[in-house]
Amino acid sequence: MPTDVDIHRILEKYWGYKHFRALQEDIIMSVLEGRDTLGLMPTGGGKSLTFQIPTLAMDGLAIVVTPIISLMKDQVDNLVSRGIKATYLHAGLSITEKNRVMEKCLNGNYKFLYVSPERLESTSFIDRIKRLNICLIVVDEAHCISQWGYDFRPSFLKIAALRKVFPNAPVLALTATATPMVVDDIQQKLQFRKPNIFKTSFVRDNISYVVRHTTEKMSELVHILKSVAGSSIVYVRSRKRTKLIADELRRNGLSADYYHAGLSIEEKEDKQNKWKNDEIRVIVATNAFGMGIDKPDVRVVAHIDLPNTLEEYFQEAGRAGRDGKRSYAVMLVKTTDKGLLHRHLSEAFPEKDFIRKVYERVGNFLEVAIGEGYGQMMDFNFNLFCRTFNLPVLPTLNALRILTQAEYIQFVEEIETQSRVMILADKARLYNIPTTTPRADEVLQALLRTYTGLFADYVFINEDVIAYRYNLSPQTIYDSLIEYNRLHILHYVPRKRTPYIIYTTSREEPKYIQIPKSIYETLQERMRERIEAVITYCYNDEICREKYLVEYFGEDSPQPCGHCDTCIERRKRDDHMPQDVQQGILYMTHLKPRKLKELVQTLSFSRDEIVDTVAMLVDEGFLEHRDDDTYFNPEPIR
Repeated sequence: MPTDVDIHRILEKYWGYKHFRALQEDIIMSVLEGRDTLGLMPTGGGKSLTFQIPTLAMDGLAIVVTPIISLMKDQVDNLVSRGIKATYLHAGLSITEKNRVMEKCLNGNYKFLYVSPERLESTSFIDRIKRLNICLIVVDEAHCISQWGYDFRPSFLKIAALRKVFPNAPVLALTATATPMVVDDIQQKLQFRKPNIFKTSFVRDNISYVVRHTTEKMSELVHILKSVAGSSIVYVRSRKRTKLIADELRRNGLSADYYHAGLSIEEKEDKQNKWKNDEIRVIVATNAFGMGIDKPDVRVVAHIDLPNTLEEYFQEAGRAGRDGKRSYAVMLVKTTDKGLLHRHLSEAFPEKDFIRKVYERVGNFLEVAIGEGYGQMMDFNFNLFCRTFNLPVLPTLNALRILTQAEYIQFVEEIETQSRVMILADKARLYNIPTTTPRADEVLQALLRTYTGLFADYVFINEDVIAYRYNLSPQTIYDSLIEYNRLHILHYVPRKRTPYIIYTTSREEPKYIQIPKSIYETLQERMRERIEAVITYCYNDEICREKYLVEYFGEDSPQPCGHCDTCIERRKRDDHMPQDVQQGILYMTHLKPRKLKELVQTLSFSRDEIVDTVAMLVDEGFLEHRDDDTYFNPEPIR
């Protein structure tokens, strides 16, 4: 078995680190000992290394099941950039690409194969991977396998079938948020041989949780972002509002941009990179943003719209302060937000007759006859579908999700893929190719000059980059590549963004569609309970915010945190925060910006009193928390 020396050598060789973070080494050694393992690690805790490093230390290939296609691609790109062979399979790839991936896996060309859980529903896929040397089965976002979880996916239940195919391969399940009931369910559904859990505490000492009640969310958001310097994320629930809020922040003098799943791949990468490189300070985003992004110095995560669950909130808030420095997770709340959350519940579970109507109209829209369609995968223009039948967007979207859970269809939400090219012809055939498209030869030459590796595998290309560099129109590039594709000179897969519908059974008549209690009434009740937990967190100003969160996830927390908004308010009421502490901090930070360490060393008060008072003064807008992690009081002492 590989030793701790081996895994430290791998860590330094590929990632440049000398030491593991908390719990990483324990999980890695558990996997190397062949034990089924469940790792509960917070957002930003380095979950990916817990399977990447043991796989590199073992013979064979790791199969990584993950529901997030964008994260799948990011992780593969990251591994490849480090010289590690990795690839992925999902519904957005062409048959040719899928066949090539499997062929290279069989030839031992990869160490990691990332797959979407829907792949496991294909008997042909299972038959093909039987010939692979699988050393580890990884289940990312493992809470999705549990019906007690907040994001249950029926396709995750198919993962257990891999255990029969590869009985000697251990399972590593990973998630950031899971209640005790979900933890037990994950292990049972994945057929753990023995319970084996590694988890870090849900306590984040450096994050101050704040709920701010206001009738003017935008002005309060501006006030907060101007009080605390540094990178920030603002989460909202709708794509349209990301742009509106980013525009409003810019009008108030803040560097801001927006991000959501509907942007092109190029736009996403550009905005994400500018934010990571501090060219943009604030990113306003839907929950599509943040997964797998390693930016440790986020000082504020603000929610301008309430999330449906504390699991979602804790994951998103956990993107603040990964560097261990003081950071703030702020929820902006109006009295009307309670009603909005209850409306989300009714939208998430539309009437069963409506669900049957949606099922019927999907079949009509895709022209699938009764008794037909089994196993077919078809592009599905969701927006056109809603317009065609005059259907409300959110209830229709949730009806499709419920039909997926009931296993009548598989609704694969929006997948975006970049254009890809692989040259099929040998180099000798690339000269004097007879074509009818003007300037086609220039397009081929531009392709060869711009990209490497085209003869060995599919390479992602950007037609806009080629057009700009070589003064070619995008249409000319597209027409030329399509013609070369027809001539079998190359294989060109144009970029595409579309959802899919896969019929997992033949089309039924609506009257035979049964929506089981387990995926309707039971899940509806669980969502109601989760919404009530969010309401309690936001509207009960007597609870310690951190204590409530930690206990929600099943961890004992006997003491209030002392630095959330309710703890600070209680200390002020109980006169446990003397004016002398406040005046001392305000005086010193007005003379010049000070780090927290300097205040603790200089002032003759306890560290806890100083830390809590600084958090309160920042929260109230009396202190500015600057980019260099200093605190400054811009107002003279009166």
